[in-house]
Amino acid sequence: MAFTQPPLPFPKDALEPYGMKAETFDYHYGKHHAAYVTNLNKLVEGTPMESLSLEDVIKQSFGDSSKVGVFNNAAQVWNHTFFWNCLKAGGGGAPTGELAAKIDAAFGSLDKFKEEFSNAAATQFGSGWAWLVDDGGTLKVTKTPNAENPLVHGQKPLLTLDVWEHAYYLDFQNARPAFIKNFLDNLVNWDFVAQNLAA
Repeated sequence: MAFTQPPLPFPKDALEPYGMKAETFDYHYGKHHAAYVTNLNKLVEGTPMESLSLEDVIKQSFGDSSKVGVFNNAAQVWNHTFFWNCLKAGGGGAPTGELAAKIDAAFGSLDKFKEEFSNAAATQFGSGWAWLVDDGGTLKVTKTPNAENPLVHGQKPLLTLDVWEHAYYLDFQNARPAFIKNFLDNLVNWDFVAQNLAA
């Protein structure tokens, strides 16, 4: 069973009014994400991992020095698919309901959450990801290097931001903080985050 690249959940030009060019998705989705899928399929072909779910491939290959390539590509396939769903044209704003209450309980306010999330995203040295996770019923902000994600730490991912340079360079050049602010103000798909919390 070959792993496949899901379609983007929006037209590639849908986020242009909100700071992300169609060209970004030509490269980020069309080349980077696609390459991870292709590489993963080559690496697992003819192995027992070929028949596993993507999540199980990630969990079983994490920390195994003989499967670093499998882990990196599998996790990046998962991370990117998750990230696209965290984006929404005209997103941002504020969450509602249980999600809003849990953010307030964990961080004190939405603004405090944004501050902590922004700090995690801005201070991730080199490539990686910033996350909002459900860790045993408590919401936390984390960051992971390279392809690593919260699944391997027993946490439930709710929201992520890709802070690899290829995620923002065409739109924001080296201004990662501006990319982070734009994500939180204009792009976060809180409905998707709420679905993840409820799942």
